Amino acid sequence: MATVHPFLWFNLNAEEARDFYLSVFKNGRALEAIEFTDFVGGTNKTVPHAIFDFELEGQRFTALNAGSMPPFNERISLYIETKDQAETDYYWNALTGGGAEKPCGWLRDKFGVYWQVIPEAALRLMNDPDRDKAGRARQAMYKMSKIIVADIDAAHAGKA
Repeated sequence: MATVHPFLWFNLNAEEARDFYLSVFKNGRALEAIEFTDFVGGTNKTVPHAIFDFELEGQRFTALNAGSMPPFNERISLYIETKDQAETDYYWNALTGGGAEKPCGWLRDKFGVYWQVIPEAALRLMNDPDRDKAGRARQAMYKMSKIIVADIDAAHAGKA
């Protein structure tokens, strides 16, 4: 059976990125690492390469250490659905350090990887069958960087 997992190309800091992610996620583990030096096409220059496989919360990732390429962007992000505000705060604070906050629960970490940190309650409120309540919840979220469940809940209830 085929497997699908994210493959992330880092400039020359894939091992540092892997170790950072393993420190953030409680259920993470390093798998294998392959290190080699390879020639840059058409030159006599060599670049240190490495492949680091690791697992976060049961999801396998591969990080490649291979020199500069175009930066990561928002077109692909890693999505964390959190159970409550405390968990949202934990991941938001851990991953934004050295990175940048973006609108609607998105952030860019210090390695340039984009993440979404979204509480389950926010999803539930924004998908309420009552479209007016859901709309108010979504409008509240559009004004946020880090998602604050209490503020979305208040908007959903018409109290914001």
